[in-house]
Amino acid sequence: MVKAHRFIIAGGGTGGHIFPAIAIANALKKISPQSVFLFVGAKGKMEMDKVPQAGYEIKGLTIAGFNRSSLIKNISLPWKLVNSFFQVAQIFKDFKPDAVIGVGGYSSFPVLRYAQTRGISTFIHESNSFAGKANIMLGKKATKIFTAIDGMDKFFPASKIIVSGNPVRHAIADLIVSKEEAIRHFGFNAGKKTVLSVGGSLGAKAINEAIDRDLDLFEANDLQLIWQTGRHYLDKATERCKGKEYVYVNDFISQMEFGYAAADIIISRSGAMAVSEICLVKKPVVFVPYPHAAENHQTVNAQILVNKNAGIMIKDSEALLKLVPAIITLSKDTVLQQKLINNISPLGIKEADRIIAEAIVSLC
Repeated sequence: MVKAHRFIIAGGGTGGHIFPAIAIANALKKISPQSVFLFVGAKGKMEMDKVPQAGYEIKGLTIAGFNRSSLIKNISLPWKLVNSFFQVAQIFKDFKPDAVIGVGGYSSFPVLRYAQTRGISTFIHESNSFAGKANIMLGKKATKIFTAIDGMDKFFPASKIIVSGNPVRHAIADLIVSKEEAIRHFGFNAGKKTVLSVGGSLGAKAINEAIDRDLDLFEANDLQLIWQTGRHYLDKATERCKGKEYVYVNDFISQMEFGYAAADIIISRSGAMAVSEICLVKKPVVFVPYPHAAENHQTVNAQILVNKNAGIMIKDSEALLKLVPAIITLSKDTVLQQKLINNISPLGIKEADRIIAEAIVSLC
């Protein structure tokens, strides 16, 4: 029997960090059922809701990330960072972790840095193809670093890297929902092609505005649309879609396996988790990378697939005019659809959560 451990899992900010963190915790619990888990995130961010919904306790830090669009908003950052270390120290004193796992997001930095100063084992999961600065700094003293792809030794010590892939929920990785069931779930017509548009867990302004502008083209070309808007665009999109039975609109699709199963074509941001999920569900995809992501990592993520003829990419700045016409063109080109499917199919990595959990337990 595997001995019980006390794990802190730190990070969050977006679904791309939160859902892998929960998947890793679930895999660790499967291997070591007696282990105890505590998540640490940022107050006010979505992890404060999503983690408790998954059945885990979470503590929130008073911390914020660097604001690239408004430098004046960064004045309080040094104070917040120092304050977060005091909060982390108290959390460690109360919880007494055996190991700390960082999944990305600015709340992971003070937690892993504090653990490293105390000689506690630290593990990093770097989901992107371009490592963030915080993870690069933390990687020097990390016990092991799990990466989504190979070739990451330009960011981390090669001896510490384990290529695990990104943890994807089993409902998505195994696509347990049939297409017929998914089409019924959204109230759609089984005889029509369906487009799924996801702008990440927080929504995507450029994608939403492009769809809004050319919404009628979907009906004109006999397409159905599943439109995940994010909370900021929901009201406008709901009003726009009144009386349009060929559109399903919601701010967040919690059971994304239904969306993926129903889709013939996907529109998506190219965050690491979105890319990993789409590789596993093997669907034709048009990426619109978020242009302000740190180190432009979303463009790097998408470009890797484009270079393998496994996806199409449209710049955020060009989405308004080009996105929906590109979708219409792709929907009529069955040869290109099949080519994209064939090329993306070998790129998915299953059971990353199990690979990560087994490695952590073996080293603790």
